[in-house]
Amino acid sequence: MTPGWEAEFALLYDRRQEPMRFTAFLLCGNWHEAEDVVQAAFLKLYLVGPKLADHSGIEGYLQQIVVRTFLAERRKVRWRREKLTDAPPESLFTAPDAEDGLVVWDALAKMPARQRAVLVLRYWNDMSIDDVAAALGCSTGTVKSQSSKGLQTLRHRLGPGFGHSRLEV
Repeated sequence: MTPGWEAEFALLYDRRQEPMRFTAFLLCGNWHEAEDVVQAAFLKLYLVGPKLADHSGIEGYLQQIVVRTFLAERRKVRWRREKLTDAPPESLFTAPDAEDGLVVWDALAKMPARQRAVLVLRYWNDMSIDDVAAALGCSTGTVKSQSSKGLQTLRHRLGPGFGHSRLEV
């Protein structure tokens, strides 16, 4: 490894570790798995970084690695699903409508991984359709259809009238 890359990587880690961890949490549904995904993503980036010709889009590349690592883990371990418990999930919402946030989070956590990834990247991270397609390695049409299906699934799970304006495309 080159000293220049190690310094650049350390700065990138300091700047992007928490946002990537939170994105991974939204994808995974728990902090422990999110930390594993982010750790694996940073390791992959660290190993490939010196081979990259251009580091100008490295943050987007890191986000792509996080999402793809999450999806790969979901494909490898299909039997591993969230288990229902009598304790509420870790709360990430502190707004006055925290109860609504928990209901939406719960519905999102029960969705298929790819739909969840599209919704998190598209609506939580406010990424464009093209950027989401690049991050997931799919077509823009797939992003659009997964967004539509995902929003339809959320509306169905949340019931009529629940935050209708917040779930508009």
